[in-house]
Amino acid sequence: MCCAPRSRRVLVLGIGNILWADEGFGVRAVEEFHRRFACPENVTVMDGGTQGLYLVPHVAAADALVVFDAVDYGLDPGSLMLVHDDEVPKFAGIRKMSLHQTGFQEVLSAAQLLGSGPKSLLLIGCQPLDLEDWGGPLTPPVRAQIEPTLAAACAALRQWGIAPAPRAAPLAVGEGLLGHSTDHDAYERRPAATGI
Repeated sequence: MCCAPRSRRVLVLGIGNILWADEGFGVRAVEEFHRRFACPENVTVMDGGTQGLYLVPHVAAADALVVFDAVDYGLDPGSLMLVHDDEVPKFAGIRKMSLHQTGFQEVLSAAQLLGSGPKSLLLIGCQPLDLEDWGGPLTPPVRAQIEPTLAAACAALRQWGIAPAPRAAPLAVGEGLLGHSTDHDAYERRPAATGI
């Protein structure tokens, strides 16, 4: 499955709020990553939701970090941007769309202040279309970026010596990171209130 040194700790993290349409991109991306790929024991796959500073111990313990998030870059909806290493803190707070983004910027700073944290970082950010649809699913242009996001994450992990193994069959509902009524399959069936 993998060939990275066991001492290298890797965190694959999705952040966001699934209750605000495209703001849930990061969580939905990490759920799909977990559903489709098995990783070695030194890789933690985590739904960080809107936990903010509660994520500091997890980020501080990681040697390498992949983050999925909705980020307002001012681009066309659904545009993906990959940001690496020292550039990540700048883009994690480029435009404060919600409390979780400010919190994540603070998470990175707190990990650095502790003298630890990832030396390799990748932020895979997707430009949202709609952040106002309370309870709505991802919009089509953002949902369409889940597949390219997973490909980008797997490519980065391979560069770091990690080989995510495609599962023989994707995990079923109830076996994912959430495993309840807010998981992707159940929740995203709700039609968007905006009709987008």
